[in-house]
Amino acid sequence: MGFSAMMNNVEQTVSEFYNSVGWETEEEITEDAKRWEDLREYAREYVAKCRLRVLRHIPESGENFLDMASGPIQYKEYLEYSKNFKKRYCVDLSSSALEAAKKKIGDHGVFLHGSFFDIPLEENFFDCTVSLHTIYHIDKDRQEEAVRKLIKVTKPGKPVIIVYSNPNKIIPLLTFSLPLRVFRRVINLLQKVQKEQGVSLYYHPHPIEWWKRFSDVAEVQILPWRSFLSETQKRLIPNNKIGRSLLSLLFNLEEKFPNLFVKYFQYPMIILTKTKS
Repeated sequence: MGFSAMMNNVEQTVSEFYNSVGWETEEEITEDAKRWEDLREYAREYVAKCRLRVLRHIPESGENFLDMASGPIQYKEYLEYSKNFKKRYCVDLSSSALEAAKKKIGDHGVFLHGSFFDIPLEENFFDCTVSLHTIYHIDKDRQEEAVRKLIKVTKPGKPVIIVYSNPNKIIPLLTFSLPLRVFRRVINLLQKVQKEQGVSLYYHPHPIEWWKRFSDVAEVQILPWRSFLSETQKRLIPNNKIGRSLLSLLFNLEEKFPNLFVKYFQYPMIILTKTKS
């Protein structure tokens, strides 16, 4: 029996959300973006620059590009990733997301609906693979299987780029850097945000050290993608010129101190460059 026929509760929950409300749009903004992105005017430059960090590690050109859990390719920066490739293969559990993606990239795309575990893909076929904010929504016991399949279908010497989440986050750093009173306020804020966001999508990020297990088949590089959960960012940083300056400073600090931001902040970017076929 195929995995799609006996889809586990985790994948079923994700599928139901994105096949119902997740990709519904209002004024061209998806429900997913409303819940989990910072769409404010003065944050636009920062979040766009963070998304474009992925582009730095994508080959300049190639034949086939894999976007695992592509969604509708909802941000314009995402379109940049495959512009110099012949085909972008979009895999997603949501048929409506793939329909929206097809409207954006047309014949440039190949659209594969279903579970990534079940879809047959040729080994050593893709010149680049990306998966953004998806692996941590897969059952914790199947995440390694998913990552190894991503590596398997990617060509040797080519990258698999994954935007993930850090379970350690900022809290250990705050313990040493903030007065106790301020520290407690920030902790209360983070806990409040988590409760308010309690959307019920499964979420299990492994520790950063977990990624070392893929060094048997790939070079593992981990860099910062973005520092905060969007809702936390909206609470901590105002939507005005001061906020824009603070986010610009934050971006520069992420660039200057990548190890610090990988270790203690929210979203790391994992680059797995395949070494074995």
